[in-house]
Amino acid sequence: MTRRLLLILLACAVVVLGGSCAKKTPTLNLLVWEGYADPSYVKAFEDANHCKVSASYMGTSDELVAKLRGGSSGNYDIISPSSDVATTIATSGLAAPLDLGKLPTYSQLSPQLTSLSLVRVKGDVYGVPFMWGPDPMIYDTTAFPTPPDTWNVMWDPKLKGKISVWDDLSTVYMAAQVLGYDKPDPGHLYNLSDDELNAVKKKLIALKPNVRKMWSTGGELTNLFQNHEVVIAMGWPLMTNQLHKANFPAGETIPKENTTGWIDHLMITSGSENKELAYRFLEFMIQAETQKKVTDVTGYTPANPQAARLMTPEEQKGLHLDDVDAYQKRIYFWQNVARRAKYNEIWNEVKAAQ
Repeated sequence: MTRRLLLILLACAVVVLGGSCAKKTPTLNLLVWEGYADPSYVKAFEDANHCKVSASYMGTSDELVAKLRGGSSGNYDIISPSSDVATTIATSGLAAPLDLGKLPTYSQLSPQLTSLSLVRVKGDVYGVPFMWGPDPMIYDTTAFPTPPDTWNVMWDPKLKGKISVWDDLSTVYMAAQVLGYDKPDPGHLYNLSDDELNAVKKKLIALKPNVRKMWSTGGELTNLFQNHEVVIAMGWPLMTNQLHKANFPAGETIPKENTTGWIDHLMITSGSENKELAYRFLEFMIQAETQKKVTDVTGYTPANPQAARLMTPEEQKGLHLDDVDAYQKRIYFWQNVARRAKYNEIWNEVKAAQ
């Protein structure tokens, strides 16, 4: 073997070995709600699959849809749409139909959730139910020793500059409840007429003097309470959980008018180039052990009822798993809003009003 040939072979070996050493760790990109990619449970998936999970968080359902429709669907592998936009995403080609054979734990999920038509299109299933819960009233117990029992308290002139509402259509739904538009059919909250929406707008503009700030992320509302800028708000159980962990005197209640709520699904985007890894992530996230860890972080109710076996009786009671049917009757789960553009127009007019 000539010296020249030997050098060529050595150079080729270096290129081959160098290429294998430089092989990138696969990354799974998520666009999800806060709390759905916490290291306390995601790290185990990363270690088992030799990958990295990179999460971006959304503030509203509309933000998620806008990003996907804006050409970003290929930037994300997994999304967690709530029940108000899950159908739109499933029918618009933004998510991939699922092969349930790759998700053996799917059969354990609550039939109350998997039987819904939210993510079913022409016989295909586009998402797995993951977590669900209400949009409760959160309050500072030092300001309210007795839990407030009505959303109307938000309009109390004594609370000028001391409340917060979510910068989201959920606040429109809440005002519609105060006006009684959920009677006799709670589903009507998601199909209001122009006259009803104008009445909601007027009601919310009357609320603005009491609003210290409209929150857009869970951490933002938690900080508003901790800094004593607000004493009451509509929020998520996640914030109640965060405040309790920080030893803040937070209370949580569902007022007598009841409240809206959501069922979050996990979906694989149609543009994902990591679909097999994404399937493994979905399977991991709906397993009872993971579901228990997610509830520890978020305070949300798991879609897999078997997670309850891993909880203390107190934890089960705190998540209302001891009487799911009665609890769900107090939550009007978000539905697809056919006139979403009109709802957003009304909400933007509320925010722009002086």
